[in-house]
Amino acid sequence: METALLHPQYIILKQYILKLIDNGQWPTGHRLPSDNQLAVQFGISRITANRATRELTDAGILVRTAGVGTFVAEYIPQAPLFEVKNIADEIQSRGHHHSAKLHSLDREPASEDVAKEMEVAIDSIVFRSLLVHCENDIPIQVEDRYINPALVPLYIKQDFSTMTPNEYLIKVTPLTEVEHVVEAVLPDDRIQQLLSITADQPCLVIRRRTWSNHTIACFARLTYPGNRYHLGGRFAPDCTPTSYGRTHDR
Repeated sequence: METALLHPQYIILKQYILKLIDNGQWPTGHRLPSDNQLAVQFGISRITANRATRELTDAGILVRTAGVGTFVAEYIPQAPLFEVKNIADEIQSRGHHHSAKLHSLDREPASEDVAKEMEVAIDSIVFRSLLVHCENDIPIQVEDRYINPALVPLYIKQDFSTMTPNEYLIKVTPLTEVEHVVEAVLPDDRIQQLLSITADQPCLVIRRRTWSNHTIACFARLTYPGNRYHLGGRFAPDCTPTSYGRTHDR
């Protein structure tokens, strides 16, 4: 029977596997040694080796195929669902390269949908920016953002080739409340083009509204290719409906 004294050994084995994956020695699809082989290599029991590979499988880092073996899974990053983070920081925290392409930045009359989301009159002027964010040059998010000009009047004049809209907004307007609505959709022609995906690839969309002192400052549609990204979050069960929005980032 395993004892608590053996527990550090499975952690050591997990760290060993993660190191080989992180440095590229074990790329996506690489077949791992069997649990028996790992047990012999590390001088541990098969139960301990199995615990290490099982926990990495549960975390989505490895994938098991019955009768075939255990393999390095395709890496799918996870976006925070209950937080509002700068995507550039999020990508860089994984040791990856962030880049973004600005497709448009302009004034336009609010459509019926946008006016409803921003609680402004239909056809009132709002600022709109459209960017595509990439991780290691692979498109992972279309950021379609609408801004209330009364709260952020200089948004239209910013250079978003040197900073993200997120970085600018956190500098100029306080965040007091956030609302997230998540949808699963099939991409239209424009999203297919921007994310380099096909019509049958589902996407995850976060519809986000942010308030500053009881006024909606921003409405954004953040579209992720479903096969390249996960959404997730962790929160205390006694949180109020708006408490997850209390963060310094946007």
